[in-house]
Amino acid sequence: MRDILIGAPIFWMHNPVPVMLCVAIAAATWVIPLRWWPERALEWFDAAGLAAYSVYGAGKAIEFGISPVPAAAAGVITAGLGGIIRDITAGVPSILMRHELYVTAAVVSAAVFVSMTFFGVFAPWPALAGFIAGFSLRGAAIRWGLTLPPHKGH
Repeated sequence: MRDILIGAPIFWMHNPVPVMLCVAIAAATWVIPLRWWPERALEWFDAAGLAAYSVYGAGKAIEFGISPVPAAAAGVITAGLGGIIRDITAGVPSILMRHELYVTAAVVSAAVFVSMTFFGVFAPWPALAGFIAGFSLRGAAIRWGLTLPPHKGH
């Protein structure tokens, strides 16, 4: 979706390696018995992926000449769609419909990365700082159950 929005070639349509890697990881997770996985491992791996893909998506948008605010949004879209696909595949309610700090962590990752890049901080520091900020926030949400306040309906 991000690549379509920013006018970039859809990378995995031209290179089979990312698709093969996804299939290999999916097969490995299916074969490995659940009892071998540490408790909440999926949540922690997902937190790392959320932070990394927020930064990656924003970075790719910047490479394609997208201005800072839409570039940060592209990072959030990149990370958020991954979570939605995961939830659909797992048959669980979407993370986006729960009060957990999820999209907020993606926003923090992308915003830190884009801000530092915009202000001329040289790589790899913006990516590292964005990743750490988003992963830390999502990790705190996992560890201590941090949530957004409930929406006050009319």
